[in-house]
This record gives sequence, C-alpha cells and structure tokens, in this order.
Amino acid sequence: MQEFRLERYLTSGVERLVKEITEASDRFSPERIFMVKYALAVKKAGKRREKAEKMGEHIPPFLIASITERCNLHCRGCYARANHACGGQEDGGEMLRELTKKQWGNIFSQAVDLGVSFILLAGGEPLVRRDVLEEAARHESIMFPVFTNGTLLDTECGEAFASGKNLIPILSMEGGQETTDLRRGTGIYSHLVQLMEGLKEQKKIFGVSVTVTCRNLEEVMSNAFIQDIKERGCRAVIFVEYVPVEKGTSELAPGEEERCRMDETVQRLRKKYEDMIFISFPGDEKASGGCLAAGRGFFHINARGGAEPCPFAPYSDTDLLHTSLRDALGSPLFQRLRTEGILEKDHKGGCVLFGQEQSVKNIWENKRR
Repeated sequence: MQEFRLERYLTSGVERLVKEITEASDRFSPERIFMVKYALAVKKAGKRREKAEKMGEHIPPFLIASITERCNLHCRGCYARANHACGGQEDGGEMLRELTKKQWGNIFSQAVDLGVSFILLAGGEPLVRRDVLEEAARHESIMFPVFTNGTLLDTECGEAFASGKNLIPILSMEGGQETTDLRRGTGIYSHLVQLMEGLKEQKKIFGVSVTVTCRNLEEVMSNAFIQDIKERGCRAVIFVEYVPVEKGTSELAPGEEERCRMDETVQRLRKKYEDMIFISFPGDEKASGGCLAAGRGFFHINARGGAEPCPFAPYSDTDLLHTSLRDALGSPLFQRLRTEGILEKDHKGGCVLFGQEQSVKNIWENKRR
C-alpha cells in the first residue's frame, strides 16, 4: 500500500477548493483572487522546502500555535487545561505573559521565509486574541485554520475572519446536540448550528473539529452526521482521538479496534465526499510512517513562545523569543525524539508522545541539566 502523505492530500484539497471557487466566483471577486494567489504561494513554499531538503535541512509544512492560554469554556477532558496550558488565573494559577501581536507576527514572517504553508491556531480560545488573528491575516501566503469553540465568532472578535481570507474557522463539536452540549455546555450545539448557517450564507469556507471517543465514534463517523454538516456548509472535518489527560478517562480513548474502524471510515469518507477534506490524528500520522511531531511534520509553539514537540508533549528547551524558527527545528529535544525512534513507536490511545510521556520527560530533563 502506498504511504499516505498528509501534505500531498492537503495540497490537493486546496487545489480542489481553488478550482471550485474560481469556477463559481466572479473573475475579480476577492475570494477568487485570494485562492489563486494562495495556490501559487503553496507551490512556492513547497519548492523552498524541497531546496532546503536537498541542503540537508528538513522544514515541516505545518506548525501549531497556541496563541493564548485563556478560554471562556470549561470543556470536559480538555487537554490544554489538564496540561496547565489553559486557564491560568481563572483556575487559581498564574497567568503567564503571552506573546504579543508583534512577536507572533515575527514568527509568522519567519514561517513564510522557511516555506511553511499551514499554521493551525489554537489555545485556549484563539478568538480572545483578535490582535493576533488580524496579524495572521496579513500573512496571506499561509493558511491559518483557527480551532475555536465558536462562542465568540459572532462578536467583534469574529470580524477578523471577514477580511482575512486565509483565516479558516474550525468549529469544535462532539457530534449532535446531546454529545456536544454534554462536553461543552448547554446551548453550544445550537449556537454552532446557527454559526454554520451564517458562514454558509456568507460563502465562508469553514471546517469542524471532532474529538473522537469510544462513546461518540459511531455517531461522528456516520454518513448522517457528515451529510448534516456538509449540507450546512462544512468543507473539512478533522478527527482527533481523545487523549486521556484526565485521570480515570482512559476508557474513553479509542483502542486498536476503534482506531482501525476510524481509519477504514476515513478512507471511505474521502472517496464518498471528494469535495471535502478529512484529516485524522493520529491516524494519518501512522499512515505517514509515524508521529509527525518534533519538526518531522510540525511542532507546537505555546502561548509564551516555547517550542514543543506537540500540544500533548508540553516540554520545551527552546524559546522563540530568543531563537529563530529555523534554529528551533534543531533543538536538542527535537533531534533526540526524531533520532531515537520514539516517534515511530505505537500507542494504546491518544497519541504516541502522550504514551511515551516519561521517555519524553526524561530526555527533556537531561537536556536541562
């Protein structure tokens, strides 16, 4: 079986969107002009990465940036709160200083120069940092999927999406009304449905992110659920396996049988809904030859500028306030994770680095001594 390449799949998905939008839009519409320019930027970025690869330097096509630690919801099983990367003072802890708009802008500019094509914006709730969203919108050669709970999207915080064609809202939901409201709070599902209808009316591209557990797997993988959100205008679905960061919740994490079923279903959905994009983490990573963290396919930048292997491995030996993005890729922690076979290990639920947390922590602590 040919190895799945997430980068290639996303690039082809973007090309399909470009074709569809250019065919359906007026010749001089802002949407068409942006998508054509972005498609050219993706190709240019790919050539930069290829050139770097020939010189012995690997540049990942993606980054994940948690631009804030603040969030207005308290979702059950939230990995960010469990890892103390969200909440701060509101949870009785210390709210550490977050990167400024200018500092994030500098990181985004470096990413453009390196050839990064996608930066996933997360949090916390990223919409509380409208200033950073506006800064991201200025970097039009990068696509910024913004993972949001949606509650601030119809406020002033959401205005950045109207002008920022490269800002793609990714709405977090858990399935239908019962499962979504159970985890996220009463009324959240209805609010998300209204948002989707509004985004569809505005012809704004958006997606949905689903945390998959043993309890909602059948629902969110069903044709009924996918067809429903498709009809509401959804163009991309990102399935993320639940990581049992909260003690006593390991039974919620999909096991080997459930993961195999997920993989088969995602393949079926890709064939059935060719005009949509389906991404599965960490399923697509396994199909790509192992975990993509630690710079192999992406790395994570926390709200304070620390470069981490991934959001589920919150350990950093490199500060982007004092280190370039290029140099961060060569951090001792990242290098050891890539060379010692940890990224190729299997996992029992959630993700590889979470399952290898003690090994990651040991490497991190040794590098700090």
